[in-house]
Amino acid sequence: MKWDIKLRGVVVLSVLANAAHAQSSLTLYGAIDNGLLYQSTSASSFSPKAGNNGTIWQDKDAGLYASFWGLKGIEDIGNGYKANLKLQGSFFSNSGKIQLSDTTGATAIFNQVATIGISGPFGVIDVGRQYSPMIYAMVDTDARAGAYFGSILTAWLSMNQAAGWSGANSNLPIGALFDSNAIVYQSPKFYGTTVELEYAPGGVAGQVQGGTRESAVIKYSNYGLNVSAVYYNGRDTNPVSMSAPTGLDNNRFYYLGAMYRYQGMSVSASYSVGKNPANSTHADIEMISGGIGYQFTPWFSVTSGYYYLRDRNNTANQSDAYSIGANYSLSKRTITYFQVGHVDNRGGMTQWIAYGAPVAPGVSTTEVMIGVRHTF
Repeated sequence: MKWDIKLRGVVVLSVLANAAHAQSSLTLYGAIDNGLLYQSTSASSFSPKAGNNGTIWQDKDAGLYASFWGLKGIEDIGNGYKANLKLQGSFFSNSGKIQLSDTTGATAIFNQVATIGISGPFGVIDVGRQYSPMIYAMVDTDARAGAYFGSILTAWLSMNQAAGWSGANSNLPIGALFDSNAIVYQSPKFYGTTVELEYAPGGVAGQVQGGTRESAVIKYSNYGLNVSAVYYNGRDTNPVSMSAPTGLDNNRFYYLGAMYRYQGMSVSASYSVGKNPANSTHADIEMISGGIGYQFTPWFSVTSGYYYLRDRNNTANQSDAYSIGANYSLSKRTITYFQVGHVDNRGGMTQWIAYGAPVAPGVSTTEVMIGVRHTF
């Protein structure tokens, strides 16, 4: 009888331990993306004075999206609430080096995401370095889905270069790809509508608004239609001319985009403006985009995009970019891709096609890339 009681006790403890373990999880995940890039013209940097270095062939990281690795954890804390954590860092697959942090010359293992948060019936709150909500809104309304080759992402980053971004860190003068020290709230979906609010304290002693950022995003997704509206505002963002943060309001971005899917077809369009409110003569740029895609089979798709940039301070600075890409899934985790793009830069415009592959001011280029992406 005693042995029977002990055995039952061991079984009960084992079940309880397994149940407790099932309530939390920690996952290692990531992706490696690499390919061969041909570029008919090239520049050695993002400088507005960079010259045309001519044709280049190179082993190129991130044809579709960044190579990265990360850890994410979820713990069920009861009553429909969960504690969440996420750590994610990007690297160059062709060299193994860590990609940009938010400070020039500094390295950060988790340069993309380092957050802790709570989710529940009220929605989700995450705190720490993370993707700005505006990025998801743009990706959801782009037929090219914000790819690292010829998409709304590369066109928007080209806007940033036109506004003075040097490509040396991830602090941008128009909008934000990542925000450090950010508090982001995402509401539950209500009749297809979600709201995301962001506030990033600057942490500057004696200057409440110094270095702060805030944004608001409204998204609608239903019946095959995605619509996104974005407002982003930042202070003391890169490039900063003063020696210390003063709360100068110098980074503002507006975006309105939509994408409609019907069966295998997708069609997208957007309009956006990025400016420096403190000095509109320094940066005032608009972007218009359009795209078409088709999912031929569950494994094969083709997408295309058009991205027009115009400097409203100097209308001689304009550019048109065209891109088309085909993706074929070899498995659930491995994709091969082939992409072609062309950009026609006029005046001093420097729009580029492939992420991290700059073009000289006023110079046009054609780019072709073939590669493989594997997720784990």
